[in-house]
Amino acid sequence: MLPDLASRPVPTVTVRYWASARGAAGRSEERVSASTLAELIVQISSEHGNANRFVDIIDCCAIVLGEVPVGARDHSEVLLSEGDTLEFLPPFAGG
Repeated sequence: MLPDLASRPVPTVTVRYWASARGAAGRSEERVSASTLAELIVQISSEHGNANRFVDIIDCCAIVLGEVPVGARDHSEVLLSEGDTLEFLPPFAGG
């Protein structure tokens, strides 16, 4: 069971965008206040809209919280803490 989010202060976290996510966001980093990863994604999607396909790019990104990949975890269950860093890593092409 998740803790009562209403009783805890909303943390501010650092969000870093890489490669095409950076281009779509128009910045490499920003500070965002949100309690869960799901809230954060709604907020950044709303802020950046569909400019440069931001939402499509974010949807295909690997997300790393600190040094731990989020993977398939339910985003509403990924709690954020003050000072956390989230990285949005789009698929990279290489060879």
